[in-house]
Amino acid sequence: MDSLIAASARALASGDALGALKRVALRDDPPALALRGIAMAQLGEYARARELLRRAGGGFGAHEAVARARCVVAEAEVALAVRDLGGSPRSLMAALDILDAHADHANAQQARLIAVRRLLLIGRLEDAAAALAKLDTHGMPPSLAAVAGLATVELALRSLQIDAARAALDRARDAAERSRVPALLSEVMQAHKVLQQPAARLFFHGGERELDLDGVAKLLASNTLVLDACQRGLRSGITWLPLARRPILFTLARALAQAWPGEIDRESLIRFAFRTRHGNESHRARLRVEISRLRGLVTGMAQINATSRGFVLQSLDGHSVAVLAPPIDGDQASLVALLADGAAWSSSALALALSTSQRTVQRALGELEAAGKVRSIGRARMQRWLSPPLTEFTTILLLPTLMPTE
Repeated sequence: MDSLIAASARALASGDALGALKRVALRDDPPALALRGIAMAQLGEYARARELLRRAGGGFGAHEAVARARCVVAEAEVALAVRDLGGSPRSLMAALDILDAHADHANAQQARLIAVRRLLLIGRLEDAAAALAKLDTHGMPPSLAAVAGLATVELALRSLQIDAARAALDRARDAAERSRVPALLSEVMQAHKVLQQPAARLFFHGGERELDLDGVAKLLASNTLVLDACQRGLRSGITWLPLARRPILFTLARALAQAWPGEIDRESLIRFAFRTRHGNESHRARLRVEISRLRGLVTGMAQINATSRGFVLQSLDGHSVAVLAPPIDGDQASLVALLADGAAWSSSALALALSTSQRTVQRALGELEAAGKVRSIGRARMQRWLSPPLTEFTTILLLPTLMPTE
């Protein structure tokens, strides 16, 4: 490695992208192209960065497998930055095997962290947790240790393990300070804000108030019967009844919970559940069927009793009932939560993260754009969607998750 390449690499490691470019901007050999690509990525020029990294990877010879693998890892990180989540992770895993085989541990660890962060973005929390558990942080460079700490923080927050999140955040802050990379320090500070911001709204008999993540964790650990409108289910202690795939039953349960300790009349339930202003005998018959289904599901958690006017929800053992609502109203709350990170997302990446169809996401984006809540850049396949950061509250509870919450 010549002196200019070495100096450029040191500048990139410290976050000085412009300093790195000054040393290799006029060179077109593969090592210089790779460094230029990484520098352009740090400056936010992702399309140019991917082009340079691909040219660099194609320029290395057959005997330079490690250099090619490093380019694959760098390009995978750029893909993560632009939320290109649809590609197969096989090339990244193949590059990881090459780096491991040649004892390039730092770049192998970076590849593993990229894979973990991708899993977090698409809501595969169990797989992310398993991958993080296998990560050996001993002797890890400070910059990578900070990234690993931030990934651990996000996983803990989305699992509502607040104490674990704080401990991981302390480790991430220490590593970021040792790395002296401004971007990492900024990410740590943003994660710290998430812990302090309101995360949900609590509706209970006689009032409403905001809860931070600590408050949410304490509520869910209590004996209160909680209608969780963030994760769309009913919780009592450690018992969890998911209703996300049964929207009518969820709507009925929420209406009953919000009316507690009082009753709610049948006409109101019909209006909420079936979205009609004028109920008829067919609606009333269907309501009886759906209430019967919900009553069967909540056995062991609560009772639903009929009254002369409607129905009333009663928790077992006389515990109180509360509704935990998202900080954002509307059916597109999870979509807004994903966009709140400030990154540019494609509709296909959003569909993958939300486990829904791309057409559904496109319709929702159109509605949000008409309301002025999101904006698009680019056209056709290069179209990306952005939203201003939601600095007044955290949307961590609205992000996609496939981890069981029992």
